[in-house]
Amino acid sequence: MQDQIFHLQYAMDTFYFLVCGALVMWMAAGFAMLEAGLVRAKNTTEILTKNVALFAISCIMYLVCGYSIMYGGNWFLTGIQDVDVASTLTDFAGREGGFEGGSIYSGASDFFFQVVFVATAMSIVSGAVAERMKLWAFLVFAVVMTGFIYPMEGNWTWGGGSVFGMFSLGDLGFTDFAGSGIVHMAGASAALAGVLVLGARKGKYGPNGEVRAIPGANLPLATLGTFILWMGWFGFNGGSVLKLGDIANANAVAMVFLNTNAAAAGGAIGALILARILFGKADLTMLLNGALAGLVAITAGPDTPSALGATLIGLVGGLIVVVSILTLDKLKIDDPVGAISVHGVVGLWGLLAVPLTNDGTTFGGQIAGALTIFVWVFVTSLVVWLVIKAIMGVRVTEEEEYEGVDLSECGMEAYPEFSKK
Repeated sequence: MQDQIFHLQYAMDTFYFLVCGALVMWMAAGFAMLEAGLVRAKNTTEILTKNVALFAISCIMYLVCGYSIMYGGNWFLTGIQDVDVASTLTDFAGREGGFEGGSIYSGASDFFFQVVFVATAMSIVSGAVAERMKLWAFLVFAVVMTGFIYPMEGNWTWGGGSVFGMFSLGDLGFTDFAGSGIVHMAGASAALAGVLVLGARKGKYGPNGEVRAIPGANLPLATLGTFILWMGWFGFNGGSVLKLGDIANANAVAMVFLNTNAAAAGGAIGALILARILFGKADLTMLLNGALAGLVAITAGPDTPSALGATLIGLVGGLIVVVSILTLDKLKIDDPVGAISVHGVVGLWGLLAVPLTNDGTTFGGQIAGALTIFVWVFVTSLVVWLVIKAIMGVRVTEEEEYEGVDLSECGMEAYPEFSKK
């Protein structure tokens, strides 16, 4: 009987992990649609090319070396492995709580779930450097980011390693349930470094420092992308429970889903109201980024707040993202899609919000973790961007930027029937 229970739980937990991984993979479509909607029509093909290519690069680099750096082991040369049922049963039953404690699933499913997180971090970079970066410079950076930079900070956090052999973030009380810092702030840190090296788009800022709006070409597409991301986030946060096959964890998964949705709603409403106060109008792009900000904010700790608490955490995230986007524009940090604000600034808020509802964490530990992630990813990314700039350049010419990078980088247009002949 115990044998049968084990097989059922193993199958259920593995299947749940795989389905959640597939939901997170679907977020790649969300990022592609969001970014394609928020850039100008003449840059649409290139942004879509980047999103598909970065996903493929992320999968290969994490398979070759990233997973090994982050957790040890390597799936690159590993085939199907038979499970030693007897020894696994003995180990599993000996855990505290028996079948009600711990988690057990296929190692391949763990790799699949982790690799789509890597692609998510890299997708964040794509939108921030849009409309003026060379395609191949971006793809070279993606190789380093997904094969080394992200796995190293992942080893210090989720992997349980010590930072340069000096201290353990876990011992300091650092917790990041599904990656507000480890995934989102890391991606934003790399994006910030790239934007600083790259510079602003031509015409974004006037001679007197005034900010000029550059509207996206397709807001229906951006809205679709936001809803796809909202849906995929249930796999992002829900899958991070790591287990479904018992009563306690099934309830935990349900609460994580509930809180994830509540935070997104709170973020959307917070951004919408603040935009109305500041601009006198309902700003759709702020509303979309507010929903995403709520999702990022709750990602660090969706398992401990009440539904009200999650809504408030998301609401604050929605307020923060509007202020952050306006502030970065004043600083002439040009981010076409608001990725640095949504994933970086709000990612930090998400980490700092965890101790408000989780007694097992400390503000000191959260700050230490945030600093470690930001400093490592920003500095190493800045070095890589500068090396790429010196070797092959990172920015297209002024003429190519004016004509649109679709033609110069991809040789085709996304909407050819609307082009001037």
